[in-house]
Amino acid sequence: MATFCHRICHRWSLSRITGLVLISNYKSQVAVPVSAATCRLLSWSSARVTSLAHQSLCGLKNQRSCSSGADPAPQKGGLGVRETSLLLNANCGREKAVASSPAKETFFTDLDVIPLPSPFEEILDEEAVQIEGREVLPPASFTLRDYVDQSDTLSKLVLLGVDLSKLEQRPNVANMLLRLDFDKNVKECLLFLKDLGVEEHQFGAFLTKNPFILTESLGNLQKRVSYLQSKKFNKEAIARMVSKAPYLLNFSVERLDNRLDFYHKELGLNVQKTCELVTRLPSLLTGSLEPVRENLKVYRIEFGFQENELQHMVMKVPKMLVASKKKVTVVFDYLHNIMGIPHLLVTKFPQVFNAKLLRIKERHLFLEHLGRAQYDPVQPNYISLDKLVATPDEVFCVEIAKATLPDFEAFQKTL
Repeated sequence: MATFCHRICHRWSLSRITGLVLISNYKSQVAVPVSAATCRLLSWSSARVTSLAHQSLCGLKNQRSCSSGADPAPQKGGLGVRETSLLLNANCGREKAVASSPAKETFFTDLDVIPLPSPFEEILDEEAVQIEGREVLPPASFTLRDYVDQSDTLSKLVLLGVDLSKLEQRPNVANMLLRLDFDKNVKECLLFLKDLGVEEHQFGAFLTKNPFILTESLGNLQKRVSYLQSKKFNKEAIARMVSKAPYLLNFSVERLDNRLDFYHKELGLNVQKTCELVTRLPSLLTGSLEPVRENLKVYRIEFGFQENELQHMVMKVPKMLVASKKKVTVVFDYLHNIMGIPHLLVTKFPQVFNAKLLRIKERHLFLEHLGRAQYDPVQPNYISLDKLVATPDEVFCVEIAKATLPDFEAFQKTL
Protein backbone atom coordinates (compact mmCIF):
# COMPACT_ATOMS: atom_id res chain seq x y z
CA MET A 1 0.00 0.00 0.00
CA ALA A 2 2.89 2.31 0.62
CA THR A 3 4.00 1.79 -2.95
CA PHE A 4 0.46 2.52 -4.10
CA CYS A 5 0.41 5.83 -2.21
CA HIS A 6 3.82 6.82 -3.52
CA ARG A 7 2.51 6.31 -7.04
CA ILE A 8 -0.49 8.53 -6.24
CA CYS A 9 1.80 11.18 -4.85
CA HIS A 10 3.96 11.07 -7.93
CA ARG A 11 1.00 11.38 -10.30
CA TRP A 12 -0.52 14.23 -8.27
CA SER A 13 2.72 16.11 -8.35
CA LEU A 14 2.74 15.91 -12.14
CA SER A 15 -0.96 17.00 -12.33
CA ARG A 16 -1.93 13.81 -14.19
CA ILE A 17 -4.71 12.66 -11.80
CA THR A 18 -8.25 13.26 -13.17
CA GLY A 19 -9.96 13.05 -9.77
CA LEU A 20 -10.64 9.37 -9.32
CA VAL A 21 -9.67 7.44 -6.21
CA LEU A 22 -9.85 3.67 -6.46
CA ILE A 23 -11.54 1.85 -3.62
CA SER A 24 -10.65 -1.85 -3.73
CA ASN A 25 -12.16 -4.84 -1.99
CA TYR A 26 -11.41 -8.52 -2.45
CA LYS A 27 -13.87 -8.91 -5.34
CA SER A 28 -14.27 -5.58 -7.16
CA GLN A 29 -12.95 -2.07 -7.70
CA VAL A 30 -15.13 1.04 -7.35
CA ALA A 31 -14.22 4.48 -8.73
CA VAL A 32 -15.24 7.35 -6.42
CA PRO A 33 -15.34 10.84 -7.99
CA VAL A 34 -13.42 13.52 -6.14
CA SER A 35 -15.00 16.93 -5.78
CA ALA A 36 -13.98 19.91 -7.84
CA ALA A 37 -12.61 21.61 -4.72
CA THR A 38 -10.11 18.83 -4.26
CA CYS A 39 -9.06 19.17 -7.88
CA ARG A 40 -8.35 22.84 -7.24
CA LEU A 41 -6.32 21.93 -4.17
CA LEU A 42 -4.17 19.70 -6.36
CA SER A 43 -2.87 22.75 -8.15
CA TRP A 44 -1.39 24.17 -4.94
CA SER A 45 2.23 23.72 -4.03
CA SER A 46 3.86 20.33 -4.21
CA ALA A 47 4.56 20.56 -0.49
CA ARG A 48 0.85 20.61 0.31
CA VAL A 49 0.28 17.61 -1.94
CA THR A 50 3.07 15.71 -0.21
CA SER A 51 1.48 16.50 3.16
CA LEU A 52 -1.86 15.11 2.08
CA ALA A 53 -0.24 11.93 0.82
CA HIS A 54 1.62 11.61 4.13
CA GLN A 55 -1.66 11.86 6.05
CA SER A 56 -3.12 9.14 3.86
CA LEU A 57 -0.16 6.92 4.57
CA CYS A 58 -0.50 7.47 8.29
CA GLY A 59 -4.17 6.59 8.13
CA LEU A 60 -3.44 3.38 6.29
CA LYS A 61 -1.09 2.32 9.04
CA ASN A 62 -4.11 2.14 11.37
CA GLN A 63 -5.47 -0.91 9.57
CA ARG A 64 -5.16 -2.97 12.75
CA SER A 65 -7.60 -0.76 14.57
CA CYS A 66 -10.00 -0.90 11.61
CA SER A 67 -9.87 -4.70 11.52
CA SER A 68 -10.85 -4.83 15.23
CA GLY A 69 -14.17 -3.18 14.39
CA ALA A 70 -13.50 0.40 15.48
CA ASP A 71 -14.07 3.15 12.96
CA PRO A 72 -11.29 5.63 12.56
CA ALA A 73 -11.84 8.95 14.25
CA PRO A 74 -13.00 11.61 11.87
CA GLN A 75 -10.27 14.02 10.99
CA LYS A 76 -10.94 17.71 11.18
CA GLY A 77 -9.44 20.15 8.93
CA GLY A 78 -9.69 21.30 5.38
CA LEU A 79 -11.49 19.73 2.52
CA GLY A 80 -8.40 17.83 1.51
CA VAL A 81 -8.44 15.92 4.85
CA ARG A 82 -12.06 14.87 4.37
CA GLU A 83 -11.27 13.61 0.88
CA THR A 84 -8.37 11.61 2.28
CA SER A 85 -10.70 9.97 4.80
CA LEU A 86 -12.52 8.33 1.91
CA LEU A 87 -9.45 6.25 1.26
CA LEU A 88 -9.12 5.40 4.96
CA ASN A 89 -12.76 4.30 5.32
CA ALA A 90 -12.51 2.20 2.20
CA ASN A 91 -9.43 0.39 3.43
CA CYS A 92 -11.04 -0.16 6.81
CA GLY A 93 -14.03 -1.77 5.11
CA ARG A 94 -11.72 -3.99 3.14
CA GLU A 95 -9.91 -5.08 6.27
CA LYS A 96 -13.24 -5.88 7.96
CA ALA A 97 -14.22 -8.07 5.08
CA VAL A 98 -10.93 -9.92 5.26
CA ALA A 99 -11.27 -10.39 9.00
CA SER A 100 -14.83 -11.74 8.72
CA SER A 101 -13.72 -14.43 6.27
CA PRO A 102 -10.18 -15.42 7.14
CA ALA A 103 -10.29 -18.40 4.72
CA LYS A 104 -10.37 -15.99 1.78
CA GLU A 105 -7.31 -14.06 0.74
CA THR A 106 -6.91 -11.29 -1.75
CA PHE A 107 -4.30 -11.75 -4.46
CA PHE A 108 -3.33 -8.92 -6.79
CA THR A 109 -1.49 -10.46 -9.72
CA ASP A 110 0.64 -8.44 -12.07
CA LEU A 111 -0.02 -9.81 -15.56
CA ASP A 112 3.33 -8.53 -16.76
CA VAL A 113 5.20 -11.03 -14.59
CA ILE A 114 3.21 -14.09 -15.70
CA PRO A 115 5.64 -16.26 -17.69
CA LEU A 116 4.64 -17.08 -21.25
CA PRO A 117 4.23 -20.77 -22.13
CA SER A 118 7.36 -22.30 -23.56
CA PRO A 119 7.22 -23.53 -27.17
CA PHE A 120 8.97 -26.70 -25.98
CA GLU A 121 6.43 -27.42 -23.24
CA GLU A 122 4.87 -30.85 -23.57
CA ILE A 123 1.08 -30.95 -23.90
CA LEU A 124 -1.47 -33.73 -24.02
CA ASP A 125 -2.73 -35.16 -27.30
CA GLU A 126 -6.25 -33.94 -26.51
CA GLU A 127 -4.96 -30.39 -26.08
CA ALA A 128 -2.90 -30.60 -29.26
CA VAL A 129 -5.95 -31.58 -31.31
CA GLN A 130 -7.85 -28.53 -30.08
CA ILE A 131 -5.13 -26.08 -31.10
CA GLU A 132 -6.12 -24.05 -34.16
CA GLY A 133 -3.27 -22.39 -36.00
CA ARG A 134 -3.90 -19.27 -38.02
CA GLU A 135 -2.05 -18.89 -41.29
CA VAL A 136 -0.30 -15.59 -41.51
CA LEU A 137 -0.47 -14.00 -44.96
CA PRO A 138 1.81 -11.20 -46.07
CA PRO A 139 -0.02 -7.87 -45.72
CA ALA A 140 1.01 -6.78 -49.22
CA SER A 141 3.02 -8.17 -52.11
CA PHE A 142 3.69 -7.65 -55.78
CA THR A 143 3.41 -11.34 -56.63
CA LEU A 144 1.10 -14.23 -55.81
CA ARG A 145 4.14 -16.42 -55.22
CA ASP A 146 4.37 -15.11 -51.64
CA TYR A 147 0.87 -16.43 -50.88
CA VAL A 148 1.03 -19.89 -52.44
CA ASP A 149 2.38 -21.68 -49.35
CA GLN A 150 -0.25 -20.14 -47.05
CA SER A 151 -3.25 -20.24 -49.42
CA ASP A 152 -4.85 -23.62 -50.02
CA THR A 153 -6.70 -22.24 -53.05
CA LEU A 154 -3.59 -20.93 -54.79
CA SER A 155 -1.56 -24.07 -54.10
CA LYS A 156 -4.25 -26.27 -55.65
CA LEU A 157 -4.63 -23.98 -58.64
CA VAL A 158 -0.90 -24.34 -59.27
CA LEU A 159 -1.28 -28.13 -59.18
CA LEU A 160 -4.02 -27.82 -61.79
CA GLY A 161 -1.61 -26.00 -64.09
CA VAL A 162 -2.83 -22.43 -63.64
CA ASP A 163 -0.15 -19.86 -64.53
CA LEU A 164 -0.30 -17.40 -61.62
CA SER A 165 2.45 -15.25 -63.15
CA LYS A 166 0.05 -14.30 -65.95
CA LEU A 167 -2.95 -13.80 -63.69
CA GLU A 168 -1.17 -11.49 -61.24
CA GLN A 169 -0.48 -9.04 -64.07
CA ARG A 170 -4.19 -8.57 -64.71
CA PRO A 171 -6.04 -5.97 -62.60
CA ASN A 172 -8.10 -7.22 -59.62
CA VAL A 173 -7.47 -10.90 -60.42
CA ALA A 174 -4.94 -11.50 -57.62
CA ASN A 175 -7.23 -10.12 -54.91
CA MET A 176 -10.13 -12.11 -56.31
CA LEU A 177 -8.20 -15.39 -56.16
CA LEU A 178 -7.09 -14.77 -52.57
CA ARG A 179 -10.71 -14.33 -51.47
CA LEU A 180 -11.87 -17.59 -53.06
CA ASP A 181 -12.47 -20.76 -51.10
CA PHE A 182 -11.41 -23.84 -53.05
CA ASP A 183 -14.15 -26.14 -51.78
CA LYS A 184 -16.96 -23.58 -52.08
CA ASN A 185 -15.98 -21.74 -55.26
CA VAL A 186 -13.36 -23.57 -57.31
CA LYS A 187 -14.26 -27.21 -56.78
CA GLU A 188 -17.92 -26.85 -57.76
CA CYS A 189 -17.02 -24.92 -60.90
CA LEU A 190 -14.46 -27.52 -61.99
CA LEU A 191 -16.93 -30.35 -61.47
CA PHE A 192 -19.46 -28.45 -63.58
CA LEU A 193 -16.94 -28.00 -66.40
CA LYS A 194 -15.98 -31.66 -66.22
CA ASP A 195 -19.61 -32.74 -66.52
CA LEU A 196 -19.90 -30.39 -69.47
CA GLY A 197 -17.12 -32.21 -71.32
CA VAL A 198 -14.03 -30.13 -70.57
CA GLU A 199 -11.03 -32.40 -70.05
CA GLU A 200 -9.15 -32.24 -66.75
CA HIS A 201 -5.84 -31.48 -68.46
CA GLN A 202 -7.47 -28.36 -69.92
CA PHE A 203 -8.37 -26.85 -66.54
CA GLY A 204 -5.05 -25.06 -66.11
CA ALA A 205 -5.13 -23.29 -69.48
CA PHE A 206 -8.86 -22.64 -69.13
CA LEU A 207 -8.58 -20.87 -65.75
CA THR A 208 -5.46 -19.00 -66.84
CA LYS A 209 -7.47 -17.44 -69.67
CA ASN A 210 -10.70 -16.95 -67.72
CA PRO A 211 -10.35 -16.95 -63.91
CA PHE A 212 -13.57 -14.95 -63.61
CA ILE A 213 -15.69 -18.02 -64.25
CA LEU A 214 -14.91 -18.98 -60.64
CA THR A 215 -17.06 -16.06 -59.49
CA GLU A 216 -20.08 -17.11 -61.56
CA SER A 217 -22.92 -18.93 -59.83
CA LEU A 218 -23.72 -22.45 -60.94
CA GLY A 219 -27.28 -21.34 -61.62
CA ASN A 220 -26.19 -18.79 -64.21
CA LEU A 221 -23.80 -21.24 -65.84
CA GLN A 222 -26.53 -23.84 -66.13
CA LYS A 223 -28.92 -21.31 -67.68
CA ARG A 224 -26.43 -20.52 -70.45
CA VAL A 225 -25.80 -24.19 -71.16
CA SER A 226 -29.54 -24.81 -71.32
CA TYR A 227 -29.88 -21.97 -73.82
CA LEU A 228 -27.23 -23.48 -76.10
CA GLN A 229 -28.99 -26.82 -75.90
CA SER A 230 -32.25 -25.15 -76.90
CA LYS A 231 -30.47 -23.84 -80.03
CA LYS A 232 -29.73 -27.43 -81.11
CA PHE A 233 -26.10 -27.50 -79.99
CA ASN A 234 -25.23 -31.06 -78.99
CA LYS A 235 -23.07 -31.98 -76.00
CA GLU A 236 -19.89 -32.39 -78.06
CA ALA A 237 -20.40 -29.00 -79.71
CA ILE A 238 -20.94 -27.28 -76.35
CA ALA A 239 -17.85 -28.94 -74.88
CA ARG A 240 -15.77 -27.82 -77.86
CA MET A 241 -17.11 -24.27 -77.73
CA VAL A 242 -16.49 -23.89 -73.99
CA SER A 243 -12.97 -25.34 -74.29
CA LYS A 244 -12.00 -23.16 -77.25
CA ALA A 245 -13.70 -20.00 -75.95
CA PRO A 246 -13.31 -19.95 -72.13
CA TYR A 247 -15.32 -16.73 -71.77
CA LEU A 248 -18.39 -18.20 -73.47
CA LEU A 249 -20.19 -19.11 -70.25
CA ASN A 250 -19.55 -15.64 -68.80
CA PHE A 251 -21.89 -14.20 -71.42
CA SER A 252 -25.52 -13.76 -70.47
CA VAL A 253 -28.28 -15.55 -72.35
CA GLU A 254 -29.38 -12.27 -73.94
CA ARG A 255 -25.88 -11.54 -75.20
CA LEU A 256 -25.43 -15.01 -76.66
CA ASP A 257 -28.78 -14.73 -78.39
CA ASN A 258 -27.81 -11.37 -79.93
CA ARG A 259 -24.54 -12.82 -81.27
CA LEU A 260 -26.21 -15.80 -82.90
CA ASP A 261 -28.88 -13.55 -84.39
CA PHE A 262 -26.16 -11.28 -85.84
CA TYR A 263 -24.48 -14.07 -87.85
CA HIS A 264 -27.83 -15.49 -88.86
CA LYS A 265 -28.93 -12.18 -90.40
CA GLU A 266 -25.62 -10.78 -91.69
CA LEU A 267 -24.59 -13.94 -93.53
CA GLY A 268 -28.05 -15.18 -94.41
CA LEU A 269 -27.38 -18.60 -92.89
CA ASN A 270 -30.02 -20.95 -91.58
CA VAL A 271 -30.03 -22.09 -87.95
CA GLN A 272 -28.08 -25.28 -88.63
CA LYS A 273 -25.30 -23.55 -90.57
CA THR A 274 -25.12 -20.77 -88.00
CA CYS A 275 -24.58 -23.33 -85.25
CA GLU A 276 -21.98 -25.09 -87.37
CA LEU A 277 -20.15 -21.82 -88.01
CA VAL A 278 -19.84 -20.81 -84.35
CA THR A 279 -19.00 -24.38 -83.34
CA ARG A 280 -15.98 -24.34 -85.65
CA LEU A 281 -14.90 -20.91 -84.41
CA PRO A 282 -16.44 -20.26 -80.95
CA SER A 283 -14.54 -16.98 -80.57
CA LEU A 284 -17.11 -15.50 -82.97
CA LEU A 285 -19.50 -15.45 -80.01
CA THR A 286 -17.07 -13.96 -77.50
CA GLY A 287 -15.00 -11.59 -79.64
CA SER A 288 -15.77 -8.11 -80.85
CA LEU A 289 -18.23 -7.75 -83.72
CA GLU A 290 -16.56 -4.67 -85.23
CA PRO A 291 -13.81 -6.58 -87.13
CA VAL A 292 -16.48 -8.91 -88.50
CA ARG A 293 -18.56 -6.01 -89.79
CA GLU A 294 -15.51 -4.37 -91.39
CA ASN A 295 -14.39 -7.57 -93.12
CA LEU A 296 -17.86 -8.25 -94.47
CA LYS A 297 -17.87 -4.78 -96.04
CA VAL A 298 -14.45 -5.43 -97.58
CA TYR A 299 -15.48 -8.79 -99.08
CA ARG A 300 -18.73 -7.39 -100.48
CA ILE A 301 -17.80 -3.88 -101.57
CA GLU A 302 -14.04 -3.86 -102.25
CA PHE A 303 -13.58 -7.44 -103.46
CA GLY A 304 -16.97 -7.82 -105.10
CA PHE A 305 -17.99 -11.26 -103.82
CA GLN A 306 -21.62 -12.29 -104.08
CA GLU A 307 -23.65 -13.42 -101.06
CA ASN A 308 -23.58 -17.09 -102.03
CA GLU A 309 -19.82 -16.94 -102.64
CA LEU A 310 -19.28 -15.24 -99.30
CA GLN A 311 -21.38 -17.86 -97.50
CA HIS A 312 -19.39 -20.66 -99.12
CA MET A 313 -16.03 -19.15 -98.17
CA VAL A 314 -17.05 -18.36 -94.59
CA MET A 315 -18.31 -21.89 -93.98
CA LYS A 316 -15.00 -23.27 -95.24
CA VAL A 317 -12.74 -20.75 -93.50
CA PRO A 318 -14.52 -19.04 -90.58
CA LYS A 319 -11.30 -17.17 -89.72
CA MET A 320 -11.92 -14.97 -92.73
CA LEU A 321 -14.42 -13.06 -90.60
CA VAL A 322 -11.84 -12.06 -88.00
CA ALA A 323 -8.71 -11.90 -90.19
CA SER A 324 -6.63 -8.78 -90.53
CA LYS A 325 -8.26 -6.39 -92.96
CA LYS A 326 -4.87 -5.29 -94.30
CA LYS A 327 -3.69 -8.85 -94.87
CA VAL A 328 -6.74 -10.07 -96.78
CA THR A 329 -6.67 -6.91 -98.88
CA VAL A 330 -3.06 -7.31 -100.07
CA VAL A 331 -3.52 -11.06 -100.67
CA PHE A 332 -6.63 -10.63 -102.76
CA ASP A 333 -5.08 -7.73 -104.66
CA TYR A 334 -2.08 -9.86 -105.65
CA LEU A 335 -4.18 -12.91 -106.54
CA HIS A 336 -6.81 -11.08 -108.54
CA ASN A 337 -4.96 -8.14 -110.11
CA ILE A 338 -1.45 -9.56 -110.65
CA MET A 339 -1.94 -13.31 -110.99
CA GLY A 340 -5.31 -12.97 -112.69
CA ILE A 341 -7.19 -15.38 -110.44
CA PRO A 342 -10.98 -14.90 -110.86
CA HIS A 343 -13.47 -14.76 -107.98
CA LEU A 344 -14.72 -18.27 -108.74
CA LEU A 345 -11.32 -19.89 -108.11
CA VAL A 346 -10.79 -17.89 -104.93
CA THR A 347 -14.23 -19.02 -103.75
CA LYS A 348 -13.29 -22.67 -104.32
CA PHE A 349 -10.14 -22.33 -102.25
CA PRO A 350 -10.63 -19.57 -99.64
CA GLN A 351 -7.77 -21.03 -97.56
CA VAL A 352 -5.54 -18.86 -99.72
CA PHE A 353 -6.41 -15.95 -97.42
CA ASN A 354 -4.58 -17.75 -94.61
CA ALA A 355 -1.34 -17.93 -96.62
CA LYS A 356 1.42 -15.35 -96.41
CA LEU A 357 1.79 -12.96 -99.28
CA LEU A 358 5.54 -13.64 -99.50
CA ARG A 359 4.95 -17.36 -99.99
CA ILE A 360 2.43 -16.72 -102.76
CA LYS A 361 4.65 -14.16 -104.45
CA GLU A 362 7.84 -16.28 -104.40
CA ARG A 363 6.16 -19.37 -105.85
CA HIS A 364 4.24 -17.45 -108.51
CA LEU A 365 7.40 -15.65 -109.70
CA PHE A 366 9.33 -18.94 -109.77
CA LEU A 367 6.61 -20.60 -111.87
CA GLU A 368 6.51 -17.55 -114.11
CA HIS A 369 10.29 -17.76 -114.48
CA LEU A 370 9.94 -21.39 -115.57
CA GLY A 371 6.96 -20.63 -117.81
CA ARG A 372 4.58 -22.78 -115.80
CA ALA A 373 2.37 -20.11 -114.18
CA GLN A 374 -0.91 -21.46 -115.56
CA TYR A 375 -3.99 -21.04 -113.33
CA ASP A 376 -6.81 -21.55 -115.84
CA PRO A 377 -8.57 -24.87 -115.10
CA VAL A 378 -9.58 -25.36 -118.77
CA GLN A 379 -5.95 -25.13 -119.98
CA PRO A 380 -3.32 -27.90 -119.71
CA ASN A 381 -0.80 -27.91 -116.84
CA TYR A 382 -3.34 -26.22 -114.58
CA ILE A 383 -2.05 -25.35 -111.11
CA SER A 384 -4.70 -24.93 -108.42
CA LEU A 385 -4.42 -22.47 -105.58
CA ASP A 386 -4.28 -25.20 -102.94
CA LYS A 387 -1.26 -26.79 -104.65
CA LEU A 388 0.33 -23.39 -105.01
CA VAL A 389 0.20 -22.36 -101.35
CA ALA A 390 -0.46 -25.52 -99.31
CA THR A 391 2.27 -27.94 -100.44
CA PRO A 392 5.75 -28.12 -98.86
CA ASP A 393 8.70 -26.69 -100.77
CA GLU A 394 10.06 -30.10 -101.76
CA VAL A 395 6.72 -31.25 -103.21
CA PHE A 396 6.15 -27.91 -104.90
CA CYS A 397 9.53 -27.98 -106.63
CA VAL A 398 9.37 -31.59 -107.80
CA GLU A 399 5.69 -32.12 -108.67
CA ILE A 400 4.48 -28.64 -109.63
CA ALA A 401 7.48 -26.60 -110.77
CA LYS A 402 9.32 -29.65 -112.20
CA ALA A 403 12.54 -28.31 -110.73
CA THR A 404 14.85 -28.95 -107.80
CA LEU A 405 14.83 -27.41 -104.38
CA PRO A 406 18.30 -25.83 -104.82
CA ASP A 407 17.04 -24.12 -107.96
CA PHE A 408 14.12 -22.64 -106.04
CA GLU A 409 16.36 -21.52 -103.18
CA ALA A 410 18.77 -19.90 -105.62
CA PHE A 411 15.87 -18.07 -107.24
CA GLN A 412 14.64 -16.81 -103.87
CA LYS A 413 17.99 -15.10 -103.33
CA THR A 414 17.49 -13.06 -106.48
CA LEU A 415 14.24 -11.52 -105.25
